[in-house]
Amino acid sequence: MTEEFIHNPVLGREVVELLTEVPAGTVVDATAGGGGHAGLLLAARPDIQILGIDRDEVAVQAAREALAPFGQRAQIVHGGFERITEIVKTEIAEREIVGVLFDLGVSSPQLDRADRGFSYWADAPLDMRMDSQQELTAATVVNTYDEAELAEVISSNGEERFASRIAGEIVKRRPLQTTGDLVEAIKAAIPAPARRRGGHPARRSFQAIRMEVNRELPNLEAGLGESVHLVSTSGRILVLAYHSLEDRIVKKRFAEWSGSSPTRTYVRKGLPAPDAPTASVRLLTRRPIRASEAEVTRNPRSQSVRLRCVERIA
Repeated sequence: MTEEFIHNPVLGREVVELLTEVPAGTVVDATAGGGGHAGLLLAARPDIQILGIDRDEVAVQAAREALAPFGQRAQIVHGGFERITEIVKTEIAEREIVGVLFDLGVSSPQLDRADRGFSYWADAPLDMRMDSQQELTAATVVNTYDEAELAEVISSNGEERFASRIAGEIVKRRPLQTTGDLVEAIKAAIPAPARRRGGHPARRSFQAIRMEVNRELPNLEAGLGESVHLVSTSGRILVLAYHSLEDRIVKKRFAEWSGSSPTRTYVRKGLPAPDAPTASVRLLTRRPIRASEAEVTRNPRSQSVRLRCVERIA
């Protein structure tokens, strides 16, 4: 396998268990990574095929190598899951889709490759692209966004309370060349007492800029919104989210689809109340599934994961 993309799937057993009850057909792994989840599912379900999608070309090659023993049951393509409907229609127009899996965020192999620019622990070019073919990079965000735009990105995507101070410090130090330059700007902007608690001081800002570069939240909204129309009756949609912004989107969308979203309706006196929303899915995880202590010990990055699942109903 491509050495830098060995994929240890988070909640692998739980994902397979949730997909053991779907009918025979095709599962779309919308974030194939190195093929970890797909390999477990193909081994457990001989009547399942996989269409894997990933925006990282290195991951696509790694998944193809890892899943080669399954032959034509596994097909991996390069692309972003915000185009999931287009990709499915192009690649497997006649097959029944019985599952869609989203494993969100940046993967361990991407974090561990210093030259990708995702990590605040190593000095590297300001890149942060999951898809190296796209134009927007972290350098563009850091060096060309105006101060107000930069503060909004860091505040909204990173939930960073010192976003305005960090944006001002970045603008003052322009041009920034490397992730090390960015880390130093962030540290200089955050008061010393705050730097000494809550983990690495650059964590939230790096997350925010990475999410802006890769349009992670808008893409999640788009891909998730399309997935419910692709899955056949009794098919399932699974999402592994790693921070609150992603999980909030998933929880809200699943609640809306299931008809359980709390809404406040004002009805004029004498008029009939509106019909309740029609449910298109059944919630299978009222509370998100979390990683066990044993898994967190093996893979500390699984600590923040939340797995949610719905089943399509007629």
